[in-house]
Amino acid sequence: MTATRRRYAWLLPLVLMGTAAARSEDSKTVKADRGPLQLTLPPVCYCVAGTEFTLWFENLVLTQTPGKYKYKVEAGVGRTEARRWSWTPGASDVGKRTVTVSVTDAEGTPLGKASTELRIAPADSGKGRPLTLLIVGDSLTHATAYPNELARLLSQPGNPKWSMLGTHRPANATPGVAHEGYGGWTWERFNTLFTAKPDPEKKGQQSSPFVFAEDGGKPALDIERYLKEHADGKTPDVVFFLLGINDCFGAKPDDPARLDEHIDRVLAQADILLAAFHKAAPKATLAVGLTTPGNVREGAFQANYQGRYPQWGWKRIQHRLVQKELEHFAGREKEGIAIVPTEIELDPLDGYPDNNAVHPSTAGYNQVARSIYAWLKNHLLEPPAP
Repeated sequence: MTATRRRYAWLLPLVLMGTAAARSEDSKTVKADRGPLQLTLPPVCYCVAGTEFTLWFENLVLTQTPGKYKYKVEAGVGRTEARRWSWTPGASDVGKRTVTVSVTDAEGTPLGKASTELRIAPADSGKGRPLTLLIVGDSLTHATAYPNELARLLSQPGNPKWSMLGTHRPANATPGVAHEGYGGWTWERFNTLFTAKPDPEKKGQQSSPFVFAEDGGKPALDIERYLKEHADGKTPDVVFFLLGINDCFGAKPDDPARLDEHIDRVLAQADILLAAFHKAAPKATLAVGLTTPGNVREGAFQANYQGRYPQWGWKRIQHRLVQKELEHFAGREKEGIAIVPTEIELDPLDGYPDNNAVHPSTAGYNQVARSIYAWLKNHLLEPPAP
């Protein structure tokens, strides 16, 4: 075995899984060679003319030492720095562009190559068009920072006439902002949690807004009733989901097979909620955000979890979860499902405070909002559902 092969032998089980995943990706994109660092790019990314787009290399590779490697970006535009590639397209750049990322070690040994189709929407995409949003998530949504920033972006000139549905309007929500985001929540909790008489002072802790029971009967997931009773009968144009952290945080990263089984159970719960929404609102687009990366600082994980959950453990879980999400939700447009690459533009260093493992700083939340906004602006290029 060569020195290079010995150096990356510990990643062999994940490489084997990644090879199979690469074969299943969209045939229109360049086939990925994930290599020993499991280089992973969504097949499609999104940006808006006049707004910066960024790829953070730490989010693309599975390693504890991303700074040891060299990254090359082939796009014909943009700027490559040590930790990122960035580009601010202009009005003349509207359309599609292939972006290819390759990574090597210090000696130039190829360690992976992947491409994404970057779609650039005009700044006035969807101008004046009605847009009703429902956001569903965990503590990242509960914090309300990225919904507030998304509302700010959508309120700029050249944007749709937006409104948000939801029963949760925290004190820090800006005018018009609402959602269904609750700290610690999972796909399964949204599907099943029910309390007959929840304490209104403990909102988001006792009962799912989507689960109801008739006269003491068995609780059931009922999106139609939710829309009727809590959305004034309005049907959302887009339902955006950002979940996965609580679902998978306690998974076992040292056993790839068990990790995949854990993630598969989570994705089965996701399918239940997505199917319920598709049945109740068949014209709505169900936009699934890829689970965001954590803080790159081990100190943040020590501060929050005192050694129970190390940074490298969550990094392995989150990276595999994103790969599985990409596989699981791809090609399901007939079910109304779309993928939003929310993990790409979040800076895992400066987008986080020093002492928080998975909750971004204001700057990081704004980066998440920018990814959602870019996807929405591209989505609004499509004609409304008949």
